Amino acid sequence: MKTRSLSCLAALFCAAFTLPATAQDAAKADAAKADAEKAVDAAKTAAPSAAPSAAPSAAPSAAPAAGEKAYADPTKLTEQAPENFKVKVETTKGTFTIQCVRTYSPNGADRFFNLVKSGYFTDIAFFRVIPGFMGQFGINGDPAVSAKWREANIQDDAVRGSNVRGALTFAKSGAPNSRSTQLFINLADNARLDSSGFSPFGKVVEGMEIVDKLNGEYGEGAPGGKGPEQGRVQEEGNAYLKKDFPNLDYIKSATIAE
Repeated sequence: MKTRSLSCLAALFCAAFTLPATAQDAAKADAAKADAEKAVDAAKTAAPSAAPSAAPSAAPSAAPAAGEKAYADPTKLTEQAPENFKVKVETTKGTFTIQCVRTYSPNGADRFFNLVKSGYFTDIAFFRVIPGFMGQFGINGDPAVSAKWREANIQDDAVRGSNVRGALTFAKSGAPNSRSTQLFINLADNARLDSSGFSPFGKVVEGMEIVDKLNGEYGEGAPGGKGPEQGRVQEEGNAYLKKDFPNLDYIKSATIAE
């Protein structure tokens, strides 16, 4: 029974990753197409850049030292994710839920699972929200923590799903194996990203209307737009964001739901 149940769930996600979830979603994707066309090209060049590094060790995770945040040491967060798991995300706009399927992007799902479980996603900004395209997040608000993760990259995964509306995917640069902690949620059907190696592994299954409300007033980041400059976000953290971009939305917490 368990094998059949997992097979059915995988089949469900295959459909979810290849088509918008509802007719309403499809209509929204069509309406956003003009804006998305320009934003997609920008995303391919403005994705976070990081030097390639080896995949994290599969050694058992050690307990953090007294007073140390669980997510402060990337080398300790190497647990394999369950084949299927849900993540509840509480934001400044409300709560939404993501269903993840490890089969679609094993390295990506493992990294996201460990980040969530360690409490990494606390006071994390949606620093790059482009309406009709995507909402990006994942740089830690503490520059010291951000520095430790900057080159803690994971190996690339094959693209087995599609960047449809609601799909969750790691951001990356054009370099191989450049995924670290930054992710984005597709706000429209962005299947054009599939051929560039953006490998989705999750999908918003509850609360997509909350994701749609994320503040996109700042749009694309500097220097191409008026939004936050990623280099400064890395170096200065939330102090920079909250001073210069006070209306950004944030993740308050993310927890494993099942």
